Amino acid sequence: MNRYIAEGAGTALLVFLGVGGAVFGLAQLGAVGVALAFGLALLALAYAIGPVSGCHVNPAVTVGMLLARRITPVEAGVYIVAQVAGGIVGMGVIRLVTAAGGATMQVNGANGYGERINAAGAFLLEAILTFMLVLVYLMVTRRNEVYGFDGLAIGLTLALVTLVGITLTGTSVNPARSIGPAVFGGWTALSQVWLFIIAPLVGGALAALVPPLLREPETPTANEPPSEELW
Repeated sequence: MNRYIAEGAGTALLVFLGVGGAVFGLAQLGAVGVALAFGLALLALAYAIGPVSGCHVNPAVTVGMLLARRITPVEAGVYIVAQVAGGIVGMGVIRLVTAAGGATMQVNGANGYGERINAAGAFLLEAILTFMLVLVYLMVTRRNEVYGFDGLAIGLTLALVTLVGITLTGTSVNPARSIGPAVFGGWTALSQVWLFIIAPLVGGALAALVPPLLREPETPTANEPPSEELW
């Protein structure tokens, strides 16, 4: 149970800190600042909850881990439910802060397409960026834990892909990150959120096909437990 709580709380914090950076101060932080907010939040969470749950905080990562046979289908299902709930809670806290504190919402934090990129381009972009994020996660981690410098690589990758896509779609690469703001973002956000659910899941699934082609079978080190067959 502690793994599922960690995933829900971690996703809520990722959304609050990352999306909150855009909602509270996009004009002041700029695209680079918001990208760093997401990346640094994930980096911190990787070291805080990585040893507990693996710090997926993203259904696309969980799907990649499932297809890589590092977690079971039941675990993956509960992870995803916790992540989506956490994303909604994180955005709800952002709205609560703005309502109670009189803060200015510069943007609603939702992902979208149609202004600078069409749906087809947004789908391809989100799938590619998510592929990159999940591939790095799968390549630098072992089983379902975060060791050593794994968190640094994961956090910096999220910052990078966020920076690439932020001016076009707002960069999702995470269905839970998109569902939370869409719930509070009105009809346009809700009508477009399907893309930011499906495209990241496709990217995450494709990423799971690559690691077996790029590295030798894992051998445990003195500090790591041996791999176990989950299914």
